[in-house]
Amino acid sequence: MADYAQEQEMEIEALQAILMDDIEEIDASDSGLSTQNRCFRILLTPQDNDLDESNTTPVKMALIFSHTENYPDQPPLLNLKSIKGIKPEDPTILREKLLNEASENLGMAMIYTLVTSAKEWLSDKYRNDAAADNDENDASKDEIIVPHGEPVTLDSFVAWRERYEAELALERAKLMPESALTTTKEKKLSGRQWFESGRHTMKGANTVNEESEDEEEDIEFDDDFEDDEEDMLEHYLAEKSGK
Repeated sequence: MADYAQEQEMEIEALQAILMDDIEEIDASDSGLSTQNRCFRILLTPQDNDLDESNTTPVKMALIFSHTENYPDQPPLLNLKSIKGIKPEDPTILREKLLNEASENLGMAMIYTLVTSAKEWLSDKYRNDAAADNDENDASKDEIIVPHGEPVTLDSFVAWRERYEAELALERAKLMPESALTTTKEKKLSGRQWFESGRHTMKGANTVNEESEDEEEDIEFDDDFEDDEEDMLEHYLAEKSGK
């Protein structure tokens, strides 16, 4: 009996020297273990060399243990509690793993071995979870569908161009002064044009026809209607994609 107690005390002193602030003695009532013996809590984090903390969310877990009467010939009492970033099922899974390892290490001080194993388990699981999250994010990016709108055909572009020019003419008409809209078309002809058109001698229907033909010849389209077709096509495509 004395040999077990002495060996247990030596192990605790060694753990305190190695783990320093990561190990502390706690009250048995706070341990979650069915014992009145001394209880200790060890802070568990993933192995520092395996994780890049700048790119991951830190996880922390507490390993609580107490020596049994015949430890190390008997397994220690173990409990695991989540501190930060631990899934609810993880403490149970890890505890079962550590109890199996304890059974394999009977006869020798094993707490530090269990601590190392727990840290490695956390490191492997957390690294895999982080990699899975990254894969899901990459897959989500690959699944993004960029809308292209309706296919562009010559007929649809011509129809859009006619509608666009009509809308543009209407907008320009709204900006023109009323006096410009009420000015007769004859006033836009020079005296020579009027004389050469023969309107001063022709009457009736001939006068109307000549007048219409000359007006068609003298119509000057605004430069806005002579936009480069490539620019208009880009505008059309942008309008279709925005729908």
